[in-house]
Amino acid sequence: MKSDIQIAKEAKLIKAKSVGEGIGIDREKIQSFGRHMAKVPIDLIDQKRVDKSNLVLVTAITPTKAGVGKTTVSIGLALGLNKIGKNAIVTLREPSLGPVFGMKGGAAGGGYSQVLPMENINLHFTGDFHAITSAHNTISALLDNYIMRNQGCENRIKTVLWKRVLDVSDRSLRYITTGLGPGNGVPAEAGFDITAASELMAILCLAENEADLRRRIENILLGYTHEDEPFTVKDLGVAGAITVLMKDAINPNLVQTTENTPAFVHGGPFANIAHGCNSVLATKMSMTYGDYVITEAGFGADLGAEKFLNIKCRKSGLSPKLTVIVATAQGLKMHGGTPEKEIKEEDIIGLTKGLDNLKKHLENMASFGQTVLVAFNKYATDTDQEIAIVRDFCKEQNVYFAVNEAFAKGGEGAIDLAHAVVEAIENKPSKPLQFTYQDEDPIELKIEKIALNLYGARDVVFAEKAMKTLKKIADTPLSKLPVCVAKTQYSFSADPKAYGVAKDFRFKINDIVINQGAEFIVAIAGEMMRMPGLPADPQANRIDVVDGEVHGLS
Repeated sequence: MKSDIQIAKEAKLIKAKSVGEGIGIDREKIQSFGRHMAKVPIDLIDQKRVDKSNLVLVTAITPTKAGVGKTTVSIGLALGLNKIGKNAIVTLREPSLGPVFGMKGGAAGGGYSQVLPMENINLHFTGDFHAITSAHNTISALLDNYIMRNQGCENRIKTVLWKRVLDVSDRSLRYITTGLGPGNGVPAEAGFDITAASELMAILCLAENEADLRRRIENILLGYTHEDEPFTVKDLGVAGAITVLMKDAINPNLVQTTENTPAFVHGGPFANIAHGCNSVLATKMSMTYGDYVITEAGFGADLGAEKFLNIKCRKSGLSPKLTVIVATAQGLKMHGGTPEKEIKEEDIIGLTKGLDNLKKHLENMASFGQTVLVAFNKYATDTDQEIAIVRDFCKEQNVYFAVNEAFAKGGEGAIDLAHAVVEAIENKPSKPLQFTYQDEDPIELKIEKIALNLYGARDVVFAEKAMKTLKKIADTPLSKLPVCVAKTQYSFSADPKAYGVAKDFRFKINDIVINQGAEFIVAIAGEMMRMPGLPADPQANRIDVVDGEVHGLS
């Protein structure tokens, strides 16, 4: 197998302006970042074209720690669709430096199914993450300055809800103390989240335009005054300055695949601690210029897909024509009871038992009215017997099935998948979306409907800290917002070791975070942290530059 660097070189990258021109974007409108990356202004979005495009959501079974290749399948499907003569665009999230140097080493696909230039996308890209980090921490600095300048005043702040962010996995920054030393402000307990969990990241990904971006920034809840009144960015008076810091980041990024097809990569919230979807603007930009648009939602369907449908689609009016669930033999075996480190090439019993995990995800997507296609992401060690077992299971469940081999074969390896997607959309498109809960449901009920109906919990319990916040927002407009559950990606439950299909478990909510600007409520379940830590053997140990070429990013 050739290295990713060799693949990238052989792809013969074309200029980003040429990629844009190929789908009808005026080259004078494209804002280049070097030769192979660009931003496209949001005023090119055409809602009439958006309404005619076919949106395909790619999600997955509950993943292994190495994932199941969801991004590779998403890119491969776009390649396959273009191979059979369709106008397809893939739309993805931007990688975070935390996982890139920690768990994964990259998130731009793999093998012959990548978005390029891979090194740039995985590292600093067009600076969107840096803009969000700077904007977020500028709010922090201005807030701390306000607190110091207004000590003893009637409008002084009693409770601060706003943390700082950093695009690095650094557990030592979860809880810190600021303002120590004479003249350095007011000493206070504080902490860091990772940039992907910043409310500004969610705002960027849900905003409809620049005016909506500013409105949402103004509405960010920073804390409460001594009189217990909410204190927002608007009260701080700096929404204009923060919008300026994000004015370029709002425009979607245009790159290309290993086969020169267009790809928009924009926004990067995690699905376990945030809402896990690329920006609404990038999705609509893709739908303006593509007849088929492939987008992914992070981790398993209980996280990314649930939030894509219940939050992103609810707020934007988007609705997928089809949902693709990615499964691997390794993932199914793990959920069938085989320890991840002991998975063998031949383990039919484990794979068969693991189909229960797939079945639960199928049932969940059906509850939204989604037509589902299962994409079996094939590895070199997978056998025909294993594939046949999953194919027969899908036939019994009355869902579409196809094998994806794009990693090894590029678009040629996804032709069968592409044909299956077209057939499903033409013959059995998804029904109008049926949400898990209604806007009018109380926040507690929304969380319960997700936990009981989609996760399979027995009941939901709320810690005292969570109950205090729920009481504060009850009977206010905040109670009508959707819910974003922060929980482990490795299980339907809040226990990362409860593989397969967890049943009859108690789902505990330890905290409630109000994202008033992003317009959703975050419910933190179990021991979930919004600042990840590094593993014992971080990927950074394998990343290097040799003779000008970057190694270890995928």
